[in-house]
Amino acid sequence: MSEVVLTGVVKRYGPVTALDGVDLTVPAGALTAVLGPSGCGKTTLLRCLAGFERLDAGTIRVHGLQVAGPGRHLPAHRRRIAVVPQEGALFPHLTVAANVAYGLDRAARHGDRVDEVLALVGLAGYGDRMPHQLSGGQQQRVAVARALAPRPSLVLLDEPFSALDAGLRAGLRHDIREALRADGATAVLVTHDQGEALSVADRVVVLRSGRVVQSGSPTALYREPADQWVAGFVGDAVLLPAVAADGAARTPLGVLPISGATPDGPVTVLVRPEQLRLTPASTDAAVTATVLRHDFHGHDALIALRLADGTRVTARIWDEADPAPVGAEVAVHVEGRARAWPAPPSPAPVDTPALPVG
Repeated sequence: MSEVVLTGVVKRYGPVTALDGVDLTVPAGALTAVLGPSGCGKTTLLRCLAGFERLDAGTIRVHGLQVAGPGRHLPAHRRRIAVVPQEGALFPHLTVAANVAYGLDRAARHGDRVDEVLALVGLAGYGDRMPHQLSGGQQQRVAVARALAPRPSLVLLDEPFSALDAGLRAGLRHDIREALRADGATAVLVTHDQGEALSVADRVVVLRSGRVVQSGSPTALYREPADQWVAGFVGDAVLLPAVAADGAARTPLGVLPISGATPDGPVTVLVRPEQLRLTPASTDAAVTATVLRHDFHGHDALIALRLADGTRVTARIWDEADPAPVGAEVAVHVEGRARAWPAPPSPAPVDTPALPVG
């Protein structure tokens, strides 16, 4: 198993700096997800790791071997790094077994490795089939098996589930994760899907404008985001203006305890939608809201609310809850602590990205 270390990696395309001093460690035997919006440098990072692009500065080491850096660029075919592209890119004229065996030497092709990796990805017995006889999800499984077959130092997955139906993605990505773990592979998954990164990765790295803004476990990123932007990008977020004093913040949702060392004064606070609890409105309710909309997702629902002062927030309720009808008045209280950051110096609203539904 191989630890991958990037130090001060810079890549430019003319006047555009795609990677701007990236420092990153990919632990051996782990799946690391690189997450970020379009144009943040995710694909460039993958291409630099694979050896498809030369660095303008910095170094990349795989298992202690420098594969890129000042005066050195090890060609892609010598790095022992496998790439799983978005749509598999299988050879249409070769059987499944021949596709998987493509990168193996002659001795390995006649051994058990092809059958072993096909079993790992859930395709035991599919070796004689042709790619056109497989579903899209099965073709991606073959692509992962082909990547694992030569026991590479690193497996790179370039948004491998993005072309699949939503119903296939969740099951497939967990099966692929288990196959990588069973084979002891070190892997990097490039994705813009927050749910995908949080659900399958051991470690998540958030890129913005070619820089790493935070890295850590999925739990740490969700519970302790580095700033308001990360808070809004990694999961659903309720971001509110507030004033902090003595470990609490006065917000449109009432006075909330805040975590961490936050100086007194104007702040932006974060609460997650699942922290909001809704109960029938009563005369002694401290904070009330009007229900504007229900977004039902089966296992849970997001409830859009308008507070009495006009502030809009979102609450998450679970399937056992009976949501109040649209137009109803409810009481709102917050469970747990809020996270806070000093407010931006200008009165402009906090810039957070649009969040996908679901």
